[in-house]
Amino acid sequence: MRILTIGFSEEFAKKVEKAISEYFICILDSAEDLYDATNFTYFRHYELIIIVDEKMKYAMERFVNEIKQKKPETKVIVITEPHTNHKEFYDLNVDDVIYRHTDQPDLIAARVLANMRNLYGTKIEIDKLTIDIANKKIIYDDKIVTLNGKTFDILVYLALRNQRVFSKDEIINALWEEPEYVSDNTVEVAINQIRKRLKSILGFQVIHTVRRRGYKFSSNVSQVKV
Repeated sequence: MRILTIGFSEEFAKKVEKAISEYFICILDSAEDLYDATNFTYFRHYELIIIVDEKMKYAMERFVNEIKQKKPETKVIVITEPHTNHKEFYDLNVDDVIYRHTDQPDLIAARVLANMRNLYGTKIEIDKLTIDIANKKIIYDDKIVTLNGKTFDILVYLALRNQRVFSKDEIINALWEEPEYVSDNTVEVAINQIRKRLKSILGFQVIHTVRRRGYKFSSNVSQVKV
């Protein structure tokens, strides 16, 4: 999961990243303000954006609208002062508003977990297939498959978002620190490695190509047997 924080100090952003990393495999980028943030969102895709309220309603409204138009499923959380009218933020189409916790990164991480709970887990279990995220193992009917590095990360990323289609660009943005320097071919090679390794054990494919759109994980074993 790729996250963008806006308005945090560099030191606090690192603390937040460490706290969130206890729940998710994540990459965190940090922008100084909304203007700086547009430089990130222009090139990169984010599943979560956390904004410290800058008291500039129009700028935030425009920013959130642009984010939601680009990727509607992106969650936006605003951190603000207790006396602020939270309804104003929800009217801007943000997903959550929390009080300022600049000395409590663990509370921010807990709120992130509450908003992104569907993407959290140490194991993915589907019929006889188990993907052990913590130990980086795939188990099917007592047979064990090992995938390393980004091949395993891609499998987990797609499996946690079962049935959703992701482009190569979205996968690269989510899993590489500097996606601008990664080619589409890198994803293609990794997907082929995953398919080859899993099919030899499972006897069917779990990652499928959706023409002109990208890839998806399908957990419906009865439909994907070959």
